[in-house]
Amino acid sequence: MTLDAATFQRVRSELNSSVLSDVMDALGYLHQAMDPRIRPLDDSRIMFGRARTALVEELASGTPRPDNPFKLTIATMDGLNPGDVVVRACGTAKTGVTWGELLTTAAMARGAVGLVTDGLIRDVRLIREVGFPVFTGGISPVDGGGRHEMVAADVDVECGGVPVRPGDYLFGDVDGIVVIPSEILEATVEAAFKKSEGENITREELLAGKSLSEVYAKYGIL
Repeated sequence: MTLDAATFQRVRSELNSSVLSDVMDALGYLHQAMDPRIRPLDDSRIMFGRARTALVEELASGTPRPDNPFKLTIATMDGLNPGDVVVRACGTAKTGVTWGELLTTAAMARGAVGLVTDGLIRDVRLIREVGFPVFTGGISPVDGGGRHEMVAADVDVECGGVPVRPGDYLFGDVDGIVVIPSEILEATVEAAFKKSEGENITREELLAGKSLSEVYAKYGIL
């Protein structure tokens, strides 16, 4: 399913990865948070959108550099839609970067709302300047062309230890990244709004002087 524009904006402004993770735990989806080593370039950025997946693989030692190692990457970037989150899964690609400033610019021009990769990125200063949300497994100056290659687009992948399918949703903030399977998107978002409202009430009563035990007994939220 997809969310209407108003709900989409509410998710970005009212929710966080921790609440969404808690809700999916309650729904029986216990492994939806990516590896904590994948961190945002800018802790203030919030990312929420549909997954557009890319599988990146290391080139075998001695393999000649492809004539155009970026062919599929370019086609995928040109096919992005507003609200997409690019997910570049680089499980076997251990050397060279998979993202930089020019891909960031291309993604922004197409209306994409973020990048998640368990691989490496570069051009950090320039990406921070434009404010595009990027979550990465590391930073390096080394070009990925000739070291690895994108081999598939819009396929099921595993990124940061979590399966991601095209059309799933990702939410990322300073606490981490969660993957919301498309089939539980509506239930997750509705329950997360309710939990967030309960947390707000709990916080207000604690600030008003009530004890933690009293408030927990009343609302069951901690």
